[in-house]
Amino acid sequence: MSTTDIDVLLDKYKKGETSPEETAIVENWLKNPDSLETDWAKMAGDKQELWLKRQFLRIESSIEANENKVVRLAPRRKWRPAWAAAAAILFISLSVGLYALIRKTAVPDQLISLTAPVNGKKAINLADGSFVNVNAGSELKYPKAFDRRTREVYLSGEAYFDIHHDPDKPFIIHTGKVVTTVLGTAFNIKEDKISHAVIVTVTRGKVSVSNGSKLIGVLTPNQQISFNTVNSKAEQRTVDAMQVVAWQRIGLKFEDITFGQAAQQLETKFKVKISFASDKVKNCRFTGAALSGDQLDKILKTICDFNNATYKMQADGSILIDGPGCDQ
Repeated sequence: MSTTDIDVLLDKYKKGETSPEETAIVENWLKNPDSLETDWAKMAGDKQELWLKRQFLRIESSIEANENKVVRLAPRRKWRPAWAAAAAILFISLSVGLYALIRKTAVPDQLISLTAPVNGKKAINLADGSFVNVNAGSELKYPKAFDRRTREVYLSGEAYFDIHHDPDKPFIIHTGKVVTTVLGTAFNIKEDKISHAVIVTVTRGKVSVSNGSKLIGVLTPNQQISFNTVNSKAEQRTVDAMQVVAWQRIGLKFEDITFGQAAQQLETKFKVKISFASDKVKNCRFTGAALSGDQLDKILKTICDFNNATYKMQADGSILIDGPGCDQ
């Protein structure tokens, strides 16, 4: 392996872009530098020194780019052959170690976690004035204040973002390996763990979507990118963005549940007692949703029609649901 190959492989390793086989090669080489035949031993001392100095400058510039402070260590003018190989391994080890430190410190330690319940949503105004509506069962991690050159948050699940415009401080959302970058716009991000996809849809402004450092695409209103996190394939299409973000208007969501389970949600939301005349109708299963602002009568009528049932308000204010059931 030549020094050029080492250079390329080391650069990929520092960026976390090596394949499992390449990672094994680098890590095995760091543990046992004699395990690979290289051109290092054949290089003259001045060439060894030049290569090492170049690595030093690359490490230093990489650290400065991530706002980490380092103490400058001037390389010696002359490298003894016996020390040169050891110094090379030391520089590579420092490079890998410092890169790991940079990646670790790039994520703020003090992040606030906001988790929406399974049957509800949570909205928040961030420190910069941006608004985020987090969908049911999703989690948003964000700092108390955006005191860096970028505004970065971390999403697992689905959320709608309306970002306060700041041309000097890009807003970045990390969803696994997918990075969404904006200056000020409105868009929806959904992480579908079942289909292994991250879906970004824009309602206003312009959004840049990347897989790590590789650009996937740039979106404008009513455009959507679906990125498969397994095979790294992306599909861009035109959609009705308002339909995509309609989940924000949904007050209750019934996902393959029984009428009895739905009644429990209605009891909690409307503070009313609901009972059933028979288990046949109580055990009917269905999927549906109710919009925010819908009244109990409208919701019950829709569910009863679907499940072949009727409902009646009792004298004590409770509700009785009756009917032959969904199998009749």
